[in-house]
Amino acid sequence: MQLFLQVQSMELPQKPVIVRQVFRDELEYEFRLIQSVILEYPLVSIDTEYPNTIFKADKEIIALRDEHINYQYMKSNIDILDMTQLGLTFSDYEGNLPDFDTPFCYIWEFNFKGFRKNKKKGIDSRDFATMFWNLGLFNYFRGLTWMAFHGSYDFGFLVKVLIQQSLPNDLDSFMGLLVSLLGDKIFDVKHNLKCFGLLGSLDKVARELNVVRLTGLSHQAGSDSLLTLQCFTELRKLNAFEGFQVLALALYGLQL
Repeated sequence: MQLFLQVQSMELPQKPVIVRQVFRDELEYEFRLIQSVILEYPLVSIDTEYPNTIFKADKEIIALRDEHINYQYMKSNIDILDMTQLGLTFSDYEGNLPDFDTPFCYIWEFNFKGFRKNKKKGIDSRDFATMFWNLGLFNYFRGLTWMAFHGSYDFGFLVKVLIQQSLPNDLDSFMGLLVSLLGDKIFDVKHNLKCFGLLGSLDKVARELNVVRLTGLSHQAGSDSLLTLQCFTELRKLNAFEGFQVLALALYGLQL
C-alpha cells in the first residue's frame, strides 16, 4: 500500500524534553492526559523494549527472504515474551510536542512488569488493555499516523497487549488486525530508508544524519521513540522524501 506521509517542514521544539515515566499507579492519569491532547498531536512515534528473542533464524532461513517465515519467527518470540517498556512520542505535523503550557515538552514511557525492579510497581498488561478499551482510546488510535523504526516487533507487542492473546497465525491476518486497531497510516522508517542507503540501527542512522538525542539513552523506549521522530524530521529538512512515495503498512522484515 502506498500513501504519502504529508509532514511539511517539521521543526522539533526548543524546550527541554521530559520523559513521563508511567508505572501502575499513574496509568489512568497518564492515559487521560494523552486523551486530552491526542487530537492536537496526531503523529505518534512508538518504540518497545523486551527481552532478547528466543527463536532466531539461521543463515539459510534468512537467505530465503520470506516475509511469511519472518512473521512466524516474530510471532513465536512475541507469544512467549513480555514487553517491558512502551515509548510513545506524540507530535503535530509541524514537529511540536505536547507542553501543557509549561516550560517543558513531554513524551511517555510506560513501564511494565518484567524487570525485577518493576515487579511491584510495573504495569500489568491486562490493566493497560482494560484502560485502553474503557477510555475509548481505540477510537483515537485508529485516526493517528503511526511511525516506528524496525517496527514489526513494536507493533506486534502492542497488538498482543491490546488483544491479550497470542498473535494471529499468519501474516495477512496480523496485518488485518493491526489495521483494525491502529488504522492504515502506519509507517516503518527503517523500511523506507533502505532506498536512501541508510542502513543499520537507529543509533547508526542518527549518527549519519547528525541527529543528537534530546533526552535519555539508547534502548530506553521513550528516548528511542523520540529519536525515531528526530531522524524522520531531519530527513524532511533534507527533502529526502521529495517526490518519493512513503510506503504504509510496510514493516521491516515483513515486506521485502
